[in-house]
Amino acid sequence: MIAIADLRKVRALVAKALANRLAVRDVRHRLARTVPHRADHFRVAVYFADGDVNMYQVRQWYKPLQQLAASWPVVVLSRNPTGALALLEDAGLPVAFVPTVRDLESYIATQDIRVVLYVNQNTKNFQMFRYGHRWHVFINHGESDKMYMTTNQFKAYDYALIAGDAARSRLSRVLWNYDLDARTIQIGRPQADHFSGDLPYTPDDRVVVLYAPTWEGDRPSAFYGSIRSHGEALAEAVLASPRHRLVYRPHPRSGVVDDEYGAAHRRIVAAIEAANAADRSAQHVYDNGPELGWQLSAADVAVVDISAMVYDRLAAGLPLMVTRPVAPEATVDTGGYLSDAEWLDAGTPEQQLAAVERVRTDPDAVSRLEHWVRHYFGDTAPGAASARFHDAIARLMLEWDRWHATTADAPADEAEEAELDED
Repeated sequence: MIAIADLRKVRALVAKALANRLAVRDVRHRLARTVPHRADHFRVAVYFADGDVNMYQVRQWYKPLQQLAASWPVVVLSRNPTGALALLEDAGLPVAFVPTVRDLESYIATQDIRVVLYVNQNTKNFQMFRYGHRWHVFINHGESDKMYMTTNQFKAYDYALIAGDAARSRLSRVLWNYDLDARTIQIGRPQADHFSGDLPYTPDDRVVVLYAPTWEGDRPSAFYGSIRSHGEALAEAVLASPRHRLVYRPHPRSGVVDDEYGAAHRRIVAAIEAANAADRSAQHVYDNGPELGWQLSAADVAVVDISAMVYDRLAAGLPLMVTRPVAPEATVDTGGYLSDAEWLDAGTPEQQLAAVERVRTDPDAVSRLEHWVRHYFGDTAPGAASARFHDAIARLMLEWDRWHATTADAPADEAEEAELDED
């Protein structure tokens, strides 16, 4: 068994290496056909060292960053070939492919990048921190009460753009010796200003239920995924009801660790196909597209796991339920919204559908929801969060000007004088 397991690992590594090599070739060919970036053009960079599997982390920022680019040109610094290929195919933002430290250093030497934004905590972020004379800013890829949101890695960045009072309280409880006033800026959820898109169904009298589970997790404390425990029963109930429509949007990593979890996901997809074949007017949706927006604003009720999707939906201010983890090891922070959330327990299809119907029409649930929306995101009027995001970047640009004026005659960055560390 050990030999078979080792063989599988070797095959996986070889397949990954081959995929990366092919992706490098494709990226180089694509870039060779594009116009080179103008020197000293970009002022803001998004540093993204991940592959295509984590593209959801940067895709959600496309529209806010496209809007920001009208004032401060934005480029994505992509370190991974499969990630770079996905970025180029999306064409959401200009892309610089910088797989090695030498490539990275050569490229940023051609630009006047003053603010570097980070959407995750990839270990390769550390390779970018070596470059001073610019602000390193953590913007994250969502708002949630998961332990990821209070990691001590926040201290590595000059600033963190956070959603609101809930994030501030969360960080103050966990991080020692961290100056929240000086190093965090509250901006709300600018992505919520872009929750739109073409619906893949024709609106009618059906109640639209969004089910957006997370993946199974890679450690016991993060076993939040509900596809096996809740999802199949919920899907069965919604698909069987002539009054409801299911929009199923699973996390793109669903099944990467647990084969049985992946099998449950595939059964839901097959059930959706069968239900649509039996009744074309049902128009149930399996959504695995790159865009997140219309799903959050169009659904009458959302059922989500403990993940950033809770707070994406919360930013929309519409009814939602959170699946209660069945794994006793799963860490649940009950100090914020989850202390007052509408929880969905694992149960029969009939119980699942009854719970969904209750939260949609319960006045008390609606009132509590409004309180938590304000606590997490502040002013959620259309455009308010985008304005705060733009103001935050403008503030950092002004601070860059001030610091640059005082250090204009200072020696070059130590990183520029140090020996290059190749990947």
